[in-house]
Amino acid sequence: MKEKLTAGFCLKTTKAGRYSDGGNLHFLVKPDGRKSWVFRFVDPVTGNRQDMGLGRYGKHYVTLAKAREAAAGVRTILLDFKNPIEERKRLLREARENIANQLTFGQCAKKYIAAHRAKWRNAKHTQQWENTLATHAADLTHTPVGEIDSDMVFRCLEKIWYDKTETATRTRQRIEAVLNWATARKLRHGDNPARWKGLLDALLPSPADIKKVQHRSALPYSEIGGFMADLREKNTLAGKALQLQILTNTRPGEACEAEWKEIDLNRKLWVIPGERMKAGKEHMIPLSPQMVNLLKTLLLISNSDYVFPGLRPNKPITTAAGMKLVKELRPGFTQHSMRSTFRDWAGETTAYPREVIEMAMAHQLKDKAEAAYARGNLIDKRRRLMRDWANYCETIQNQQADNVTEIRRAK
Repeated sequence: MKEKLTAGFCLKTTKAGRYSDGGNLHFLVKPDGRKSWVFRFVDPVTGNRQDMGLGRYGKHYVTLAKAREAAAGVRTILLDFKNPIEERKRLLREARENIANQLTFGQCAKKYIAAHRAKWRNAKHTQQWENTLATHAADLTHTPVGEIDSDMVFRCLEKIWYDKTETATRTRQRIEAVLNWATARKLRHGDNPARWKGLLDALLPSPADIKKVQHRSALPYSEIGGFMADLREKNTLAGKALQLQILTNTRPGEACEAEWKEIDLNRKLWVIPGERMKAGKEHMIPLSPQMVNLLKTLLLISNSDYVFPGLRPNKPITTAAGMKLVKELRPGFTQHSMRSTFRDWAGETTAYPREVIEMAMAHQLKDKAEAAYARGNLIDKRRRLMRDWANYCETIQNQQADNVTEIRRAK
């Protein structure tokens, strides 16, 4: 192949046009003076003629010598019946994937959380994910996600598997989820090194075998009247939030984060949206007369969207306030265990059907027949149940006799 161009010609010529160097290599000069290299070829499969750019001409770009080297490489690709343009795209794609594979586990965790944040119930759930991985998967944070293996995951989990089994289980599940995401994004290949079945279950004992079941101490229902009397004496916002929690049988967070827009005092109904519920489903709560009176009192002095505003602007009171109050009034018991107190009372002293009690606790019924029966929320029966519970909470049980002494009713 006789080469036609010279370095001097390429440097000096300014006349616009296409100049062939032979072997399908062309030197292009644009009307504005820009110069570049093009290789013209026929696709060996389709037979279509195409131009492949080889770069800008210049001392610091692609010289005549470098253009000839590039053209020779293109001819080699054509000999293998490949399209050089498509081959270049493939190489570029692989290079980008190699760079992507250098993403660390910590970076992938952030991307996973950002991608799934919208489906989680609240910001607290997102924060739990971030804290779990940052604390218990810290050894993986700066490791390229493609290099993580089962030994690395095992070393993270082994530290907490026996003492903090529930946390360790949750950590494993979240590591597994992030690595699944990375695999789906082609950031890593092969089996998931955090999977339980067939891998980690051979290295660690089952959580069910070692988990210590810790039952929260529940206040005996015979003592709830005295506790509520002491609680009313406090007359604090935290005390009123705790009253709401107990009388409506909700969880601490559900009570503390209550908003006025959820409450209809005329209908005597509180509807907690699904995103604030543990099960992710809307929960309707009939309000007893005692609860309505308490809320009306709070509404008169309210200047916030929250029923129980906190110290920080536009934030509700924290559950820590109620927790502290329970410890002060009844050491050894917990705020959340008040739900167990209600459950014991309803199951042992009333004739309300099980499905009514379970629905009052916002539990999901597993039995299909029960669930179908309860589909209408059993609101009337639950209203009577909550009224009876509120009345019971206004009485102090005589511990030396079976009779009940009624105390003052809430105004």
